[in-house]
Amino acid sequence: MLNLQRMKIFTAVVEAGSFTAAAEVLDQSKAVVSFNVKQLEAELGVSLLRRSTRKISLTEPGKHFYQNSLRLLADAEHMLNDVRHDHHGLSGVLRVTSTPEYGAHKVVPALAAFAKKHPQLHINYISSSKHADLIAEYFDIAIRLGELADSNYHAAYIDHFAIFPVSSPSYLATNNINTLSDLAQANWITNSRLKSPLSWQVITPQKETVLLNVESPSTITADSASALLAFTLNGTGIALIPEWLVHPALEQGQLIHLLPEYIFPLQNIYAIYPNTRYVPEKVRAFIDFLREW
Repeated sequence: MLNLQRMKIFTAVVEAGSFTAAAEVLDQSKAVVSFNVKQLEAELGVSLLRRSTRKISLTEPGKHFYQNSLRLLADAEHMLNDVRHDHHGLSGVLRVTSTPEYGAHKVVPALAAFAKKHPQLHINYISSSKHADLIAEYFDIAIRLGELADSNYHAAYIDHFAIFPVSSPSYLATNNINTLSDLAQANWITNSRLKSPLSWQVITPQKETVLLNVESPSTITADSASALLAFTLNGTGIALIPEWLVHPALEQGQLIHLLPEYIFPLQNIYAIYPNTRYVPEKVRAFIDFLREW
């Protein structure tokens, strides 16, 4: 039977890069760390590591065993957390990431409320525009918007939101936008993270679906919704911005919702989490909480 403690020591050696560094992380002697890895190799009947005077590296069997060890150790930790939860409530660390804008508006308030319900749970929140590697960066959940790329992660649908074409009064003072044709010929500010930011399926007031193709390439691109909002407030053109972000500017008259009788595609919100056999209770609980929130 495999010894989980030896597997933990082995993964620590791989991640630290040496027996000495792993011993410091684990607060054990180098001799103990080396002995346990040798015993693990003896039990398996294969060499997991190549050793040299300067560094260690994984053998081919070692690579496979390392990945399987990470999954097995994570499953074991999740099972322990669930057992503890039955008696003490949620505990441990919940590591969550999302985009800065949606995070500040929606995820952080939900996490704050969730933390109050589970005072033994430590929340670690990271905001980033890039799509994190959940396994390599030890994230439990990533909140992602719009179309999902194919991946090995699980995806739980949370909700959806509207996007509005908007512009400033100063831009509209010199540019009339009364029809979809006017919209197609306008100066657009686009999101560089989208595959086709100048082509959209739009539902007309007659409930027909038509294709809006912007005729000129955008003169300004940005990689975040907050940047699109800032450019639009400065009168540089038209942008599609999430309703939850642009609502205050619309309420204050700083921006105008163009052709509100036309509906642009709703954008989905997903909770992404690693594809493991055992989903932690803290992950399931926060996804359910976020849906209600």
